[in-house]
Amino acid sequence: MLLRVTKYGEAILRKKGKRVEKFDQSLRKLAADMVETMHENDGAGLAAQQVGADLLLFVIDLCWHEELNRMRYELDGRHPPLDLLMPMVFVNAQLTPLKGEMISAEEGCLSFNDICGDVCRVDHVRVEYQDLDGAKHVLVAQDWLARVLQHEYDHTQGVLFIDRMESQTLRGIESRLKKLRNTARKGPAKVEPDMGEE
Repeated sequence: MLLRVTKYGEAILRKKGKRVEKFDQSLRKLAADMVETMHENDGAGLAAQQVGADLLLFVIDLCWHEELNRMRYELDGRHPPLDLLMPMVFVNAQLTPLKGEMISAEEGCLSFNDICGDVCRVDHVRVEYQDLDGAKHVLVAQDWLARVLQHEYDHTQGVLFIDRMESQTLRGIESRLKKLRNTARKGPAKVEPDMGEE
């Protein structure tokens, strides 16, 4: 089922996620709906806050990326093909930046419509997380995989990609951010039920 994507200005995007305690069918359905919504909106990732839930939960899918099989990563000490792992679900993730380069690259976000900007992030991270069965895993990642993991993990901490932008970059999108924020404050547009022709 497609879910409504929350927009910048809605309070839920600033809420830190609560730890998931129940690994049940409702969690599986939420994760599946998030993956479907991410795909429908051509996203690389989607966090629970972006669909109105304050949980430590996010999903990613990088199968579209032309460099997918060249990305450097290790899952539980192994190197399984990334295209077989995607989409991935991360529950109760804890991310630790590792030593490496700080790299600037353009990012977008499904909660910001078509607003993009350069964000500087570390190129090497370690993520400890659980899957939908509650099993624990460790993913060490670099390249775009590391960037997407950081972006989505930030969402679960109430942090947005604009918080990571340089002031000069922010100035360039300030008016569009203000417009988006004001629209969000008015709330989502109400859809009148279709009563048919009279």
